[in-house]
Amino acid sequence: MKVAARDLVRNVVKEKLARDEVALSMTVRLVRTAEIVTIAKTAGFDTFYIDLEHSTLSFETASQICLTAMNAGIAPFVRLPNLAPDVIARILDGGALGVIAPHVESAEQAKQVVKAAKFPPLGERSHGGVLPHMGFRSFPAAEVGEAVNAATMVVIMIETKEALEAIDEIAAIDGVDLLFIGTNDLCASLGIGGQFEHQLVHDAYAKGIAACRKHGKHLGVGGLNAHPKLVAQFVEMGARYVSTGTDISFLVNGASTQAARMRDL
Repeated sequence: MKVAARDLVRNVVKEKLARDEVALSMTVRLVRTAEIVTIAKTAGFDTFYIDLEHSTLSFETASQICLTAMNAGIAPFVRLPNLAPDVIARILDGGALGVIAPHVESAEQAKQVVKAAKFPPLGERSHGGVLPHMGFRSFPAAEVGEAVNAATMVVIMIETKEALEAIDEIAAIDGVDLLFIGTNDLCASLGIGGQFEHQLVHDAYAKGIAACRKHGKHLGVGGLNAHPKLVAQFVEMGARYVSTGTDISFLVNGASTQAARMRDL
């Protein structure tokens, strides 16, 4: 039976968002082997993102983890170290199903990320031959482009006052799928560092959710894993992607809890 390219690549996060369900993510900054994929799946996460901005992980390591995740049915994303088009292309060609773009403060910057991440006609991504997303099978370029474009997510970080001011214009860009609020950095930019319950934070999420609804996009919550009540509030308002914490924090918290429990004996 002939296999179509679109039948080989799927993104469970896109599917959950289309059903208006919440997608849960963890962040990979420490673990350098594919075991992290099995841990994420066993724990019940829908996706993870490999943070190349705040870690020493390599492109090669990210690719190996992404390849394992695709085969496990978990959507692998990568947080970019910068917005260079060649970096975006290498990460996606290596097996990622989405890129998370930091330091975007304008619609024009968001448009450039889309151009680098999407094949024509939506973007300018170059076809580099067979892709791991297709199981390294050969298909016509147009078929590959359509299938991979449909599955690949472009996530734009909203982490500064300038990005927040331009959030409606950013959400309007064709090819942007999700706006992801980095609450820590946004608070710092707004002059309210660490004040997560400040009205300005609530207003930022309300503005982001309104922009996403207006343009048919989705909003993500980041940096609030220690504040579950706030996360619940923003999900109730309409956020549908939640970053829950890093592999480092999970390991430290679990180890600390167990050490304390044993000392109490």
